[in-house]
Amino acid sequence: MINKAIYGILIIVLLAGFIAAGCAKDTNTAVSRINIAEQYGLAYAPLQIARELKLIEKNLPGVQVGWKQLGNTAAIREAMLANEVDAGFMAIPPFLIGWDKGMDWKIACGLSSSPVGLVTNKEEKKSIKDFTDKDRIALPQPGSVQHILLSMACERELGDAKKLNDLLVTLAHPDGMNALLSKQDITAHFTAPPYLLKELETPGMHEILNGRQAAGEAFTFIVGVTTKEFHDSSPKEYEAFLNAMDEAMEFMRNNREEALRILSKQYEMSIEEVEKNLDMEGTEYSISVKGIDAFAGFMERNGYISKAPENAEEILWEDVNYEE
Repeated sequence: MINKAIYGILIIVLLAGFIAAGCAKDTNTAVSRINIAEQYGLAYAPLQIARELKLIEKNLPGVQVGWKQLGNTAAIREAMLANEVDAGFMAIPPFLIGWDKGMDWKIACGLSSSPVGLVTNKEEKKSIKDFTDKDRIALPQPGSVQHILLSMACERELGDAKKLNDLLVTLAHPDGMNALLSKQDITAHFTAPPYLLKELETPGMHEILNGRQAAGEAFTFIVGVTTKEFHDSSPKEYEAFLNAMDEAMEFMRNNREEALRILSKQYEMSIEEVEKNLDMEGTEYSISVKGIDAFAGFMERNGYISKAPENAEEILWEDVNYEE
């Protein structure tokens, strides 16, 4: 009787152990996922293609992909700090500001080059030299690429990179466009497609500065950035993410009509409008990156960052094609 009782107890203990182990395994099994944040505009077009065609899911079956649209890079940075976003898309200047402040992130890929323009609703404004204390310039945020481009132009034309800083108003691109067109308070807006084209096609609006003039050279407008934690701990997701970006751009090149249809739906624009924006001079979608050195040197010189990267490895993940 005793032996049978002991045997029975052992069986119960072993079964309980197996059940507990099974539960622990289920609890600890990591779900494959990636959360991506973007901002507003056609500079992010490949992301709409990747989402519509589920290209990340194609490269990694079973992965859960979350998409967020946020108003500026500050919001993306906060979301990445809170581990709510793994990959964020932004311009080079705000990336450098975050890196300089200790953000543990690097550039994973390029996304787009884009026309960028400073548009005014004042006929008498012919250049940035014509702005006065009564003017207000809308852009996404201080430290945005639009802000840094404006500062670069100010250094060159006005002798002071921060000359117009007191005129800046933080507005997301849709709000900045609406404020400019309504001619209420805002006298100029530094923006990109599709808002740029809409503004330029509106009577009474004209461009007084473009991005190439401000920077003095070509540059990547939007790059994809990932945290070190995501890069190191989720190699399969990271690879699927990069492959999807490359495939989205290839799809846009080789399947133009279908890409236009997808983008028309995603941006709630006519196919003709989308095509007109994509055909604007300076629009290019590429995973290559260029222009970091020009931005970094200017930003360090004018105190927007405390130091410039000493080498590419500090700010680029492996295999990024950087064009110096």
